[in-house]
Amino acid sequence: MPEPPTLVRRGRLLRIGAAVAVLIALVGYVVVQYVFGGKAAPRCEVVSGNGDGATYEFSAEQAQNAATVAAVGTSRDMPERAVTIALATALQESGLRNISHGDRDSLGLFQQRPTQGWGDEKQIMDPAYSAARFYAHLKDVPGYSRLPLTVAAQRVQRSGYPQAYAKHEPDAALLAAALTGRAPATFTCEGGTADDPGDPADVRAALARDFGRGVAAKSTHGGAVTVPVSATAGSAEGGAGQRGWELAHWAVAQASALGIERVSYAGREWSAGDSGQEWRKPGKAGGAERGADTETGAGEVRIVTGQ
Repeated sequence: MPEPPTLVRRGRLLRIGAAVAVLIALVGYVVVQYVFGGKAAPRCEVVSGNGDGATYEFSAEQAQNAATVAAVGTSRDMPERAVTIALATALQESGLRNISHGDRDSLGLFQQRPTQGWGDEKQIMDPAYSAARFYAHLKDVPGYSRLPLTVAAQRVQRSGYPQAYAKHEPDAALLAAALTGRAPATFTCEGGTADDPGDPADVRAALARDFGRGVAAKSTHGGAVTVPVSATAGSAEGGAGQRGWELAHWAVAQASALGIERVSYAGREWSAGDSGQEWRKPGKAGGAERGADTETGAGEVRIVTGQ
């Protein structure tokens, strides 16, 4: 029995609609490829230094914010556990994105509220400021480092969903180990740097913003910034080697925003132009295994911009 004309027309319209949707999607893809030159959005990855295969991949924006949160913590002599708690909290509250909206008047990485005394809107939207405020409150929680992560975070945040922080603990711990420098050569980014050449002055300003003005960074010829590594500055739980890897990983995380092309420390080099997927030993044809080099000691971190 033939189908009624109405059903035939409806089926034909559905097929035409589906074909138009596919065509629009294809045109959109071509336009994006033409406008942006086929460049993928920068991505970053942290791998476990314990050889257990654990990894965490996230965007350049999230990496920049995570590195700032970690640096602000260690610059205030907060232990790695505190950094883990802060990162897990920011992952839950904002996905490590500095968002300008939220429940009621909540803002920023930690969804802090101006009406609850966390600061004004401009201050809260500054990741370094909001991280510092989080750590200041966390420090006042008795025995926070021995508490379950979700309990410690809740004592600061007063969230309506206190158990939600726990699910982020594995990723936050992985990030904290890399961004505090305890796990060497475990943090990388790929996908290109900023469109404009980086300015060493901007790198120095960002270092001072996140680590404090005690970081004695200086510019050299060729668009490079060198940061002397001291065993007494930051990374209270480790020595100079840990401090160096903390600074080196921070620079990689900020590469997309600051136009950083290369970062060198402890006989290893990360290069954005070399896909940025591993830390290599300079001068060698192949890449070295990440996390294998644990060289420590005084020295300097060298950050090269595109300028």
